[in-house]
Amino acid sequence: QVQLVESGGGWAQAGGSLRLSCAASGRTFSTYAMGWFRRVPGKELEFVAAISRRGDTTYTADSVKGRFTITRESANNTVYLQLNRLKPEDTAVYYCAAGLMATYTAARYDYWGQGTQVTVSS
Repeated sequence: QVQLVESGGGWAQAGGSLRLSCAASGRTFSTYAMGWFRRVPGKELEFVAAISRRGDTTYTADSVKGRFTITRESANNTVYLQLNRLKPEDTAVYYCAAGLMATYTAARYDYWGQGTQVTVSS
């Protein structure tokens, strides 16, 4: 069992930055690949980024490529999502997830956090 707790969400102006954190507890953090997804009310869950178990491979959605960066730090069992050059359309609830494989497919992740709201104003 893995527990995931996101933090770092909030409000930002367009062009600004935020850093989301996802702290993992429970089973060994390095066992899992990690992903970030987001959901806008009324829309489907959208893949944002994923990182492999060792952190040597990352995947980023085209919609955020060049602006968002996913990293992980094993020393404190945390995965991060750096959000730069934010746009109003980035407004969503952001979720982190843990699974055996870094993938853009939400169904392949076994554990999910509760989500953190990001709001970007123009």
